[in-house]
Parts: sequence; structure tokens; C-alpha cells
Amino acid sequence: MRRNSLARLLLALPFLVLPACSVLRATYDVTEGAVEGTVWTIKGAYELTAGTTKLVYTIGKFTFVVVRAPLEWPLTHDDIDTIDGLPPKDAIRQGRVKNAPYTVKGRRYYPMSVAEARAYEEVGTASWYGDETLTQKGGHMTANGEAFNPKGLSAAHKHLPLPTNVIVTNLENGRSIIVRVNDRGPFPSVHNPQSGQRVIDLSEGAAKRLGFYRQGTARVRVRAVPVDGSG
Repeated sequence: MRRNSLARLLLALPFLVLPACSVLRATYDVTEGAVEGTVWTIKGAYELTAGTTKLVYTIGKFTFVVVRAPLEWPLTHDDIDTIDGLPPKDAIRQGRVKNAPYTVKGRRYYPMSVAEARAYEEVGTASWYGDETLTQKGGHMTANGEAFNPKGLSAAHKHLPLPTNVIVTNLENGRSIIVRVNDRGPFPSVHNPQSGQRVIDLSEGAAKRLGFYRQGTARVRVRAVPVDGSG
């Protein structure tokens, strides 16, 4: 990740906890100038904490509504075999997901550390997923236990810690948005083994904002939003 002249701002930001329970506070260390000259600040909560079922936070003009999914909901990727050596929902219930290794159809994946993720930047192909969830009854759960919202601004990534916010730029039209990475993927499919080489899978809502919903894929740059101490 490019770092210009860096000024560091310490911001004490409250967690927004719904339903009402004890209010926590955390200090966010925001890096100035690390994302194309913009200072990104998180206002509100970032991760679901014990006892919370919903939270809301904003980064710039982007608002994220995060809801904890009921454990009985199916995963968006039901081909995840294990997370941290456990059945996926056991790992989710125990909070052992963030950067834990996991297996998909027998293949083991090793996510990067939180420190490594702060410097993450990659150029590659983005796709979008979740269309199949619209035709099924009930909701679906992401790999970190959140309710999947096809219309929201979320994403799946094979190696970033969950959750992580990244800025995604469509290199074909110059559009940029910030999304919340809360799921795993994209993985090779039976119909398209090359799909596993894509760098990120976006929600339908994110794909529409970036202007590639109809074409299905786009060349993008993915870069971590430079917020330290976010969990």
C-alpha cells in the first residue's frame, strides 16, 4: 500500500451497540493520506461483540448495517468444510474465525494476519455473488456469522481477516467504493475452475455501484482502508 507523508490521528470512537447494553469505547488510529489523500474515519462500531445482534457504522459516505445471523441459517458457501479445525458454525459460535485457517473441498487456506492486511493491495479480477440466495427461502450466513445482504456493500475474500474494510476501484471506469469483507471466496467451481483465481467476490449491490453487474466481472484494484486498532 502506498503511504504518503503520514500524520496519525488518535480518535476515541464509540461502539454503537443494539440492542441496548453496556457501551464500549475503542481508540482508532487513522492514517492520513494513505488512501489517495483521504482521511478515513470509522464512526460507530466495527465488529459485532458479545451480546450484540446489530451494529451500524460509517466510513466517509458509506454506511454499513451489520446483523448477526441466526445459527440455523445456511452458509453462503456450504462447501466450507472446517474453520480452525472445527465445523464452520462451531467456529463461528466460538468466535474463532477472524484469520483462522479453513478448508474448502479438502483444500486448506491460510488468511493473512491483521498486521499484514493493513498493507494489502492487489490488482485482479472481481466478480459478484449471491444471486442464488434470492431464490431460496430465509436468509444466509457469511463465514463470520453475519447475515448476508445481497443489496449491501459487502465482499468475500480468501485471505483477508474477517471483517476488513477495503476500497475497491473498477479500473475500467474509475469508480470506487468501500466494502466490508465478511465472507470467504471466491473459490473454484465445477463449472468454472478459473473462478478461484479472482481476487474478490462482491455483493450484487457493490457490483452495481461499481458498474459491472451486467458484465459479471471487472478488472479492479483492492486496497485496505487504513484504519488501525479496529479489532
